[in-house]
Amino acid sequence: MGAVLVHEFMSLDGVIDAPTWTFDFGFDPRMGEAIGTATSRSRGILLGRTTYEMFEPSWSTRTVEDDPGAPFFNDTTKYVVSGTLTDPTWRNSEVVGPYDPGTIRRLKDDVDGDLYTSGSGTLVRAMLADGLVDELHLFVYPVTRGSGPRLFPDEATPGTLSLAACERYDNGVVYLSYRSKA
Repeated sequence: MGAVLVHEFMSLDGVIDAPTWTFDFGFDPRMGEAIGTATSRSRGILLGRTTYEMFEPSWSTRTVEDDPGAPFFNDTTKYVVSGTLTDPTWRNSEVVGPYDPGTIRRLKDDVDGDLYTSGSGTLVRAMLADGLVDELHLFVYPVTRGSGPRLFPDEATPGTLSLAACERYDNGVVYLSYRSKA
């Protein structure tokens, strides 16, 4: 059985909206190494419709020369959780239907490796509520947003995670990796 690995760019106050606010901090190459560690174990990408539609135009045309992550995003099967998307155009994409915890459990059983999720806030919050997230890979930026969608909403069930790794970067970003205790 594979694991669901969630990667998020997050503000200090927990906001995980479209991370255009991260651009001012640059991208430390060691951040790419941390993401690469998660993606190297993954044999599937699990995305919500909105993130899929944001990723497709920017990733589908990139090559390894543009970004070392391009082969992973383009060649790996993308499982899109959506009740409205019917005809995905990004190669290696499959719509699995609207969110259903049973579908995610089956994917964890069927995919030969882990499932990588980036962004996809609505999907991630649902999977967290259903105990389906095995690891969180958070890049916490030294900025507050004040408002916006948060990783853990006010009504989230309290829980405890286990710290697996942490790293500080020169741009002020902190990488935190947590594992589910379940």
